This record gives sequence, structure tokens and C-alpha cells, in this order.
Amino acid sequence: MSFFYKYKIDKYIFFIGEENGFITYITLDKINGYELKETLVIKRAKVELEEYFLGKRKEFDLPIKLKGTDFQKRVWEEMRNISYGKTISYKTLALRVNSPLAFRAIGQVCHNNKILIVIPCHRVIGVNSLGGFRGGLDMKIRLLELEGNF
Repeated sequence: MSFFYKYKIDKYIFFIGEENGFITYITLDKINGYELKETLVIKRAKVELEEYFLGKRKEFDLPIKLKGTDFQKRVWEEMRNISYGKTISYKTLALRVNSPLAFRAIGQVCHNNKILIVIPCHRVIGVNSLGGFRGGLDMKIRLLELEGNF
């Protein structure tokens, strides 16, 4: 079964989705095709996000299920290796996934990330700019400030 619940955390409205005990979405966008229900896994994600925004959590311990192409999954998994408070460039991330010319594709993978913050695409920046962010540039700045990296 697929469920979602909506929460206000910090100053953002998050939609958290779950399929069969795995988090599949943490997004600012409404989730279609999921039934409204607050499950234990969704509650756990909410608590971990609240702890993150309070500065009490630097790593997440949630069961997640990535939905995407093999390339997207490889990039998202590598993003999970970017430590709290650190940033890397799109180009560096492309090198880490053995696709040195794919830095533009990396930007698209970041844009398609459906598990915000837990998959920390906000820690991926351009060489001369912050780059984009699915949650908006203001949110990216907020997250980087929270982690002491802006």
C-alpha cells in the first residue's frame, strides 16, 4: 500500500510518502495516487526531519526506496555520502559516479530527487553558483545555513 501525510516542519509544508514500509517521497509537492494515512514510518520521518531542523540530527536512519533509472539511483546513493556541512560541485559528483561529462545530467537528477534532505541534493552546488534546488533557492540557502555551510 502507498500512503502519505502532510506536515508543517520549520516553515515548510512537507508531503511524506511511504510504500510498503519504505519512504518514497519527502517533497513540497502533493503526492498523487497515495492514500492519506499517517503510518509509523511516516511519523518516524517527520520526527527525524524535525530533529534535523532543530540541529539535533546530522544523519537520517530511514528505510528509503529510490524510484528512478539506474543512473539516477547511482547518483542519489552517492549524494548520501556527502557529509552534513559539506558541499560538492555537480562536476565532482559526476566524477564520483564515473560519468565525468555528465554534470548537466547530474543537475537533472538533483531536480528529480523526490526524497528531499534525506538525499541531500542541497549539498550539490555549481562551481560559480549555488545551482538550483527542487525546493527553491531560498530553501537551499536555509539548509546550507542550518548545516553551517553558507
